[in-house]
Amino acid sequence: MNMKKFAALLLAALMVLTLAACGAASSSAAGAASGAAVTDDPQTTEEAAALYAKLMDQENALLSENTDLWDKVYLQANKGMAMVEDGKNYGDFLLDTIEAAKSEFSAEELEVLTKAAGEIRDIENQLTALEEKFPDCQQAYMNGGASVSPEEGSLQKFPAFEGKDLDGNTVNSDDLFSANAVTVVNFWFTACKPCVGELSDLDALNRELAEKGGALIGINTTTLNGDEASIAEAKEVLAKKGASYQNVYFDASGAAGAFIQNIFAYPTTYVVDRSGNIVGDPIMGAITEKNQAEALQKLIDQALAADAG
Repeated sequence: MNMKKFAALLLAALMVLTLAACGAASSSAAGAASGAAVTDDPQTTEEAAALYAKLMDQENALLSENTDLWDKVYLQANKGMAMVEDGKNYGDFLLDTIEAAKSEFSAEELEVLTKAAGEIRDIENQLTALEEKFPDCQQAYMNGGASVSPEEGSLQKFPAFEGKDLDGNTVNSDDLFSANAVTVVNFWFTACKPCVGELSDLDALNRELAEKGGALIGINTTTLNGDEASIAEAKEVLAKKGASYQNVYFDASGAAGAFIQNIFAYPTTYVVDRSGNIVGDPIMGAITEKNQAEALQKLIDQALAADAG
């Protein structure tokens, strides 16, 4: 599953910038944990995962530089509107966005942004080539470089985490998933209009799931590391939308934080079974849209059927 290939919600990129430093640290840790030397010509999944981590470090570093300029890029185009897949990599997406907003930048700023976006495009092409040659390398990277067999690769584990909900109660992912026949995990943040727009629908879905032994949880990405201001803002938004389902946060430097680094479209929703396995592909876009709602329901039904069987 290559989350990097999906185009982003423009404002979501602002969140990426705030998490980039954490992602870089996680990437380095993944490469170190694999025990594999970083080589530009990997021969094993472990070596590919180490190179994947190195490339992610480079991309995150580019996105962490000149944040004021990147902010101007994202805020100039289609504010609050979710992007759809157009077949381009993230670097091409950035280059198109820069071109559309070029009148807002000086010649020097354009040179800086265009150069960085071009480098990101090249990195994305390298990541794609790695994933084509070593289909399990991205999962191995997110698992800290651990080897993944073909059989295991077909069942991607949702990364384990220990954290708290917005009321301060301790949450453990193993306990959370094992307690539910199915768990729907929704990634969002408060500045994302489509994210906020679906909160009421998600709350209704949570009530439906509860009747079937399931649950829905939210992960507001700006609340990671227990940021108090973001937690207060998220609670306020949830209350206004009448959404009472559990929202959780955790340390951004862990495996789940690294997982978020590969989410570039918001909202994104995952379905997880009782064993903590991700069911099917993620749903990108708000479930207020018919296609997303139907796709999500199919995955929920699949997980419930497997649990019952």
